[in-house]
Order: sequence, then structure tokens, then C-alpha cells
Amino acid sequence: MKPIRKQRLGLILLMLAGVALAVTFALKAFNENLMYFFSTTEVVEGKAPENTLIRLGGMVVKGSVKRPGDGMTVHFKLTDFNKEVSVEYTGILPDLFREGQGIVAKGRLDKRGVFVAEEVLAKHDENYMPPEVADSLKKQKTTPTRMEK
Repeated sequence: MKPIRKQRLGLILLMLAGVALAVTFALKAFNENLMYFFSTTEVVEGKAPENTLIRLGGMVVKGSVKRPGDGMTVHFKLTDFNKEVSVEYTGILPDLFREGQGIVAKGRLDKRGVFVAEEVLAKHDENYMPPEVADSLKKQKTTPTRMEK
């Protein structure tokens, strides 16, 4: 093989290695930023991983919102009208957060089975329900738009 061809072959192999490395880094970053959605039934059944950032959606159970002490910690329960999950959140809740409404919370499931939320997203208006929550409720074969007052 002539020296010029060896140089070209080396350059092509180097470029292919660079592209493979770039694709590897991109896929690794993408995989680390994936956040899966789980319903309360899936969490209770053990399908949600512990200590991994996930989204949990459901309806806030009436009478479940508790604010122990003077801090900013709030405890409440979410349901998909099949199973309930206890949620703990420290921070300021959205103005639209209230019992009987659909929410999506981002956080981690701890060893006690309590979902520790980092962020709580509430619905926009009376008829809105997050798509993930609506799909989850459809899977449970329930079709409520709101919990009865």
C-alpha cells in the first residue's frame, strides 16, 4: 500500500472513531436525562424504580393534604382511583394545587414507599388534566374529569 493511501485510511479510521465517540456521548447524555411517567398503581405494584428521578401523576385525594409543623413540608396522597401513593413535598405549592385536582409530580421513590417530590405541576384550568394522568386513568377504566366535591 502506498504511503498516501495509508494516510487516507488512517484519517478515515480516526474520523469514524470520532463519530462513534460523539454518538456514544450523545446517547449516554440522552439516557441520563430520560424521566419516565408512572401511575400510582404502577408505583404500588413495584414497577417504579427506587431512588430514580421519575414523574408520578394522579388526582390529589380529598382530605389527604397535611402540613405538619410550621415548615414548608406538605404530605398528601395521589390516586388513579385504584391505588394511592403518599407524596412528600418541601416547597411552595402552585397556586392551582388543591384537593380533588390532577397533578404531576417529579421526584424519587424512597425506601419507605413514599414519593419525595422535587417539583409539583398543577392543572391549568377546571377542565385540564395532564395527558399522562388522563391516559393512566383510562387504563384503569375510569373516566372522571374531576373528583366530586
